[in-house]
Amino acid sequence: MKAIWFEKFGAARDVLIAGDREKPVPGAGEVLVRLSSSGVNPSDVKKRAGSAPGLLEYGPVIPHSDGAGVIEEVGQGVSSKRLGERVWVYQAQHGRRFGTAAEYVALDARRAAFLPENTSFEVGACIGIPLMTAHRCVFADGPVKDRTLLVTGGAGRVGHYAVQWAARAGAKVIATASNETDAMSCLHAGASSTVNHREADWAAQVIATNGGRLIDRVIDVEFGANLPAVLDVINTSGTIVTYGSTIVTEPKLPFYRVMFKDLVVRMVIVYAMPEFAKQAAMEDIEKALRAEYLTHRIAHVLPLKESVRAHELIERGGFRGCVVIDTS
Repeated sequence: MKAIWFEKFGAARDVLIAGDREKPVPGAGEVLVRLSSSGVNPSDVKKRAGSAPGLLEYGPVIPHSDGAGVIEEVGQGVSSKRLGERVWVYQAQHGRRFGTAAEYVALDARRAAFLPENTSFEVGACIGIPLMTAHRCVFADGPVKDRTLLVTGGAGRVGHYAVQWAARAGAKVIATASNETDAMSCLHAGASSTVNHREADWAAQVIATNGGRLIDRVIDVEFGANLPAVLDVINTSGTIVTYGSTIVTEPKLPFYRVMFKDLVVRMVIVYAMPEFAKQAAMEDIEKALRAEYLTHRIAHVLPLKESVRAHELIERGGFRGCVVIDTS
């Protein structure tokens, strides 16, 4: 099969290799998916660059956790009724070496979720990390109906879905955005209002936008950098849910201020989500896809041979939406 892999860490153009590899065989409890698309996420390019030093201990790595395609074979213990099923896959390259940057992937059948006919394989490749992360961020701490949520970076890949999940569930959503285009994206996704997080008084603007009231929950893309402002806007017994802290990688937590507000601080990463949360996300995602009430943004679709460019696009940023590789 055609595939992309790396045998050492480094820059994409220095280490990514394109060629032929042996087609995988599904083991017990696994399915073999003929992939049509592979999603490229920031975690994928970070691992290729060396963020997981032990990853290459047992051999080359085919990158990317997300993708979509059709089940072509099933392993022992998996119903043959799944043959021919359209699926989106996630965690393909988590805790193992073989991801979706290839024509085929064999993986745990639980990590291949049904993809409705009305949903393209390109969209399917964008679901795993961003959409499941957003679902967990919004719903991990109970219903959000009639609550007020602040989503920082509401135009980002996770933020875009978090705004939609929350608004759809009956929450009032305030989002932060750094420019007019992103602000309009947040409003179209369901936010009731936006503030510019690049302005020094953005926390005060959030409270003013909310009629002088504090926020029930915050979904935050930059925990360390945003924490001082978030603590200004969150209500007593509120919840801060975060899935990133790139700017300040080792934040200092003002313990007593957090404690006296009786706050919950939750960190979210798809790989460590409990199985019940993954199952709940998959069920809600299927309903949303069937009903077509979520909007999806695909910024780039590239052929497999341009995987280097795909990785470099993710690293460079400056766009909104998913980067998808056509593996068909």
